[in-house]
Amino acid sequence: MTATDLPPSLIATLPGRFYTDPDVFRREQERLFESMWFCAVRGSDLAGPGAFRTVQVGRESVIVTRNRAGELRAFLNVCRHRGARLCTEESGEVRRALQCPYHAWTYDLDGKLIAAPNLVKMPDVDRTTYGLVTVQLREWLGYAWVCLADEAPSFEETVIGAAVERLGDTASIERYGTEDLALGRRITYDVKANWKLIVENFMECYHCATIHPELTDVLPEFAEGYAAQYYVGHGAAFAEEVEGFTVDGSAGFAKLPEVAEEQDRRYYAITVKPTVFINLVPDHVILHRMFPLAEDRTIVECDWLYAPEVVESGTDVSKSVELFHRVNVQDFDACERTQPAMASRAYRAGGVLVPAEHHIGIFHAWLTERLGGTGA
Repeated sequence: MTATDLPPSLIATLPGRFYTDPDVFRREQERLFESMWFCAVRGSDLAGPGAFRTVQVGRESVIVTRNRAGELRAFLNVCRHRGARLCTEESGEVRRALQCPYHAWTYDLDGKLIAAPNLVKMPDVDRTTYGLVTVQLREWLGYAWVCLADEAPSFEETVIGAAVERLGDTASIERYGTEDLALGRRITYDVKANWKLIVENFMECYHCATIHPELTDVLPEFAEGYAAQYYVGHGAAFAEEVEGFTVDGSAGFAKLPEVAEEQDRRYYAITVKPTVFINLVPDHVILHRMFPLAEDRTIVECDWLYAPEVVESGTDVSKSVELFHRVNVQDFDACERTQPAMASRAYRAGGVLVPAEHHIGIFHAWLTERLGGTGA
């Protein structure tokens, strides 16, 4: 059966090879992860000058560090001499400079070449020209977003624009003050599934009544398969008897100070293509960053962010963390159950989307256009 043979209630998904073909994944690395803004690291993770973190962005390893002036900088994690990887650890701190462990070429925290064995005997070597390759960086919501493209797309249109498209304006997300929140918990998930399965799962709630009992107890409209994140300005309301966004519905914490009354007791979800989910509730923010490593493996780093006084006081946040942790585990288990079937002959032409999932087709259309058509 072809897409044109489907009844109006059903529309076609992507073919299975989009989730299993290394060539498709390579094109995604090139045309998505290495061409768009990519949420790399929370700024507060880099507490002072010399703190660094390495992240995988498409096929590139990127160093994000803080310079002597306290500003965030990003570079390709490649020595300009013979190509050795500068930083082999995921995170750490250097005193004054980044030094290659192979031949000791040394770069300051702004990427300039400052030392190398016998460098004084090579006066024709321009220390800026042979400095580290700079990666464009913007800060938003307290995170460093990087872009590997020679000409980065508009940050305002493609990243901030996703919040506007979902919420109707920038003020609605700014009220949560995410950049000033403190990290209460971080959990990293190693998901044996294609990154698109995770995105598609997040975009729909047709599955919620089946696998998310704790979530639908708090957000009862989700039990009806309603995709709240698809409707501009709408946030799913808490159940009447629920006091907070917690695993048992018990009280959470005081509403963040700038959150509007109409945002209280509501949950909002935003997808920032290609790899970020933002979840907003009155007393905290949950942000997912995906790092696709292969066609069948995705690292997801999930941050729970609270008012600074909540974290600094040592208050127990486990009940609010546990709610979305369970949602994550349930979702990722479902994605891992789905991944093997993507290679089955039964899914060679893909599957179907019911009306509650039709908006996923917009994501598929965007993806295939970025990849250059359905023949990707």
